[in-house]
Amino acid sequence: MSRNKSLTEQSKLLEKRLLAIPEAVVKAVRPALVKGAEETAAAMRALVPVDEGDLKASITVTEPGETTPAYAEGGGKRTAGSNQALLTAGNEGVRHGHLQEFGTVKQEAQPFMRPAARLTKPRAQRRINRAVGQAIKKAAEGKE
Repeated sequence: MSRNKSLTEQSKLLEKRLLAIPEAVVKAVRPALVKGAEETAAAMRALVPVDEGDLKASITVTEPGETTPAYAEGGGKRTAGSNQALLTAGNEGVRHGHLQEFGTVKQEAQPFMRPAARLTKPRAQRRINRAVGQAIKKAAEGKE
C-alpha cells in the first residue's frame, strides 16, 4: 500500500481512532476541523483563477453532520461524518471547478484546490492535534 493514503482511508482511520476515545474529545476536535476547513476555503478563494466570481462564491465548507450542496440537479450530495469538515467548489449552477483544477484538452490546468490544501494542511493538523491533547488532558483531570 502506498505511503499516501486517500482522504477516505485517512478519514476512516481517524474515525476508528476517535470512536475509541470519549465523546468529549470528539466534540473538542470539531471546532478545529471546521476552522481548518474555513482556512483552506479562504486559501482556495484567494487562489481561484479569475472568473466572474461564481466559482469563488461556490466554495463551501460543510460541517460535521451537514450535507454538501448538490452538484447536479437532484443529486451529488454527501453528508459529512462526525469527524469531517468537507470542502466543495461548485453547485448546481457552477460545475467547472474540476476543469480549472485539472485542465482540459483546450485549457491548461489552473490548480487552486490542491495548492490551498497543501498550504493549510500543516496548520490544521497542528490545531487538531492540540485540540485532542487538550481534551484528553481535561478528561484525565475530570474537567470535561
